[in-house]
Amino acid sequence: MCKDPSCQFYLHCELTAPFGVVEKPPLPSVVATKPPDSGTACSAFVEARSIMNVALPIVLTGLLLYCRSIISMLFLGRLGDLALAGGSLAIGVANITGYSVLSGLAMGMEPICGQAFGARRYRLLSFALHRAVLLLLAASFPIALLWYYILPLLLLLGQDPALASVAASYLHACLPDLFLQSLLHPLRIYLRTQSITLPLTICASLAVVLHLPINFLLVSVLHLGIGGVALGSVLFNLNAVLFLIIYIYFSGTDRRTGGLTFGSECFREWRPLLGLAIPSCISVCLEWWWYEIMVILCGLLVNPAATIASMGILIQMTSLIYIFPSSLGISVSTRVGNELGANRPDRARRAAEVGQWCSAALGLLALGFTLAVRHTWARMFTYDAPIMELTAAALPLLGLCELGNCPQTTGCGVLRGSARPKLGAIINLGSFYLVGAPVAVALAFWTPLDFRGLWLGMLAAQATCSALMLLAVRKTDWEEQAAHARSLTGAEADAGDESPSKQPPWQ
Repeated sequence: MCKDPSCQFYLHCELTAPFGVVEKPPLPSVVATKPPDSGTACSAFVEARSIMNVALPIVLTGLLLYCRSIISMLFLGRLGDLALAGGSLAIGVANITGYSVLSGLAMGMEPICGQAFGARRYRLLSFALHRAVLLLLAASFPIALLWYYILPLLLLLGQDPALASVAASYLHACLPDLFLQSLLHPLRIYLRTQSITLPLTICASLAVVLHLPINFLLVSVLHLGIGGVALGSVLFNLNAVLFLIIYIYFSGTDRRTGGLTFGSECFREWRPLLGLAIPSCISVCLEWWWYEIMVILCGLLVNPAATIASMGILIQMTSLIYIFPSSLGISVSTRVGNELGANRPDRARRAAEVGQWCSAALGLLALGFTLAVRHTWARMFTYDAPIMELTAAALPLLGLCELGNCPQTTGCGVLRGSARPKLGAIINLGSFYLVGAPVAVALAFWTPLDFRGLWLGMLAAQATCSALMLLAVRKTDWEEQAAHARSLTGAEADAGDESPSKQPPWQ
């Protein structure tokens, strides 16, 4: 929640008239006037504080989720090399075919919720939440079928039968997780876009505290093997969903937005959500899949065992660092969406600019961190000399990638907050697959650079993507985006019959 006193209109609640008709409070003071700036430096500081207030709890949540994945990998390792390899294969398949798709589709509700909250069209948040849950559940059915019949597909792709069998067992145990993810992603976005982020951290903390004993019970006591590790991840998400629902119910967060119960309006006016969810999904999948392609290319290099192991260690580093720019991007998306919804394009532009400066500082910190640990990071995972040498050689390149990735991720947040995920998808496609992939293949296989060539390809992709994102943000017409926000939230209001007329209340 923004601490600027001029932003306290967020706390204005809807008024309930007789016969259950929801009336909107008058908006002229928000729409017709623009609050004066108290000075560029002061206003930038206030905006930076607002961004950090949203971002810091999300960072803590991300670190907790990172700990969850580490705990799961530790229990996989206790089961032996076959379980570790099979579980890693299953997680890769799950990320490519399932989790990336659901995560991307859920992001389609982010601009709707953020802009609706800024416009004080609170019921639209519930409508977007309900539709997003239904959309993700519908997408989960074909994914579940794919996971159920994954064993013959893995064998067809040439995977070792024992490895494929272990991976299939893991994915079968994870089938309920698709349903839980269909609830968890929308619930998180529903709260984040209202700047309610600390409860997300608390709920994640409780789930992580339970995750270790649950895994110990399932794996070490009940001896459920790899299925126990998968079931532990499912129970983690189940606990997270339950804690979030309990918080929403008892805190009264849902009362202002009309409650969490589904109504007939959930089955109408899907075009705005689909128009945002599909390009968001494409954008997320393009970026997620790129790392899996990098792992596949490692298997074709001179020393595939060492390069694949080194790539796995480096991906752990990128996953850790990514928590910070990702949290910043989410926060900037929330701030931009809220301000556009409130018809304050100048403040939306300021949020985008301050976010970009914060991301540049974050990129420098990430580069410094990778350089500082380049000779020690690999030792946390292995003492194999070739793997440590490859990792140390690639870490400076990884740091340079993060120097571009931080502004790029924040730029993605700006595009999401302003309901332009299609532009983000186009930039990701061009940067990673039309620039990065050819450069990576050429340098890795046609020059002596080998493994470093792949990371130079990644660097080319990140540099291109960052430059294009910065250009897109720089060229944004914020007045036009504010008009689009009014159109988006007005169309959503018509879908919920919140307004007696067919025009948004401020037109």
